[in-house]
Amino acid sequence: MMKVTVWNENRHEQTNEKVQEVYPKGIHVAIADFLTKAGVDTRTATLDEPEHGLTEEVLEQTDVLVWWGHIAHHEVSDEIVTRVQQRVLAGMGLIVLHSGHFSKIFKTLMGTSCDLKWREANEKERLWVVQPNHPIADGVGEYIELEKEEMYGEHFDIPSPDELVFVSWFQGGEVFRSGCTFHRGMGKIFYFRPGHETYPTYYNKDIQQVIINAVKWAEPSNRTKPVYGNAQPLEDVPGE
Repeated sequence: MMKVTVWNENRHEQTNEKVQEVYPKGIHVAIADFLTKAGVDTRTATLDEPEHGLTEEVLEQTDVLVWWGHIAHHEVSDEIVTRVQQRVLAGMGLIVLHSGHFSKIFKTLMGTSCDLKWREANEKERLWVVQPNHPIADGVGEYIELEKEEMYGEHFDIPSPDELVFVSWFQGGEVFRSGCTFHRGMGKIFYFRPGHETYPTYYNKDIQQVIINAVKWAEPSNRTKPVYGNAQPLEDVPGE
């Protein structure tokens, strides 16, 4: 069975009463709950655990890592970032949610600033499915409507996505590339925009469906990993 680790810095939940009301057990637990109900073997990890809960053993047992962070990106150890990066390059899937766009691991894998415009104004978001045949969009209608969300707006400083699955429109007029896939080494990455901590976004059934789909899509393949370095010829080579 596929094994998923849901990582959350878990800082807002400790200090913000509004976030505590929405996610009393933490965003990571809310996400892990619906993944578990979907039949996914799920564990959680948080920033303040030893090695941020991402020991070599945990990562070796993780097929897909789900990442949520916001106010404590700078507290994530560079050693752990490198450890996660190497696992992604080796085939582990990575799902980066909402403000995880500014996490060390996402910026490392993208090679850009990953910066954007933002505004918190309780405005409507409509996520349009722009690649309806993509497996991450399975079970979702033409769009997902969220009555209240934080706005993210273009320009989003990321490399051109390998695939663009969702584009958001906001009540204030902005648009945003909200569902982007990337491939790095043997690993698959999906960035999904919704999920501000003060809104109950992760209880929305369509949002849950997208994350469930994304986890399944990002599962490592079974193919043999490429061999690098000096190689012997497969056929006789003149002059050898």
